[in-house]
Amino acid sequence: MPDQLNKQEISMLRDELEMLMNERTGLLKVAGAAAVLVANTDGRDLPPEAMEAADMLSTLVNELSEETLRDALESVHAEGGLGDPEST
Repeated sequence: MPDQLNKQEISMLRDELEMLMNERTGLLKVAGAAAVLVANTDGRDLPPEAMEAADMLSTLVNELSEETLRDALESVHAEGGLGDPEST
């Protein structure tokens, strides 16, 4: 019985880990796209009502660890956050 419970717990943990990894992949794509947007946006061109959101986005992107930012940029096929992610 304990062996069966162990197998069930391991299976549940594997499923949870797979779900978390899939969610991380999606979040990295969002972060990568945001980083590219921040890198290619001139704040002077934004309407005043968008400035607060742009500032928050920029701050959050800048707070990412170097490794996470690198993974995020790779997930959208960007190089260093510069240029159109579709063209790299």
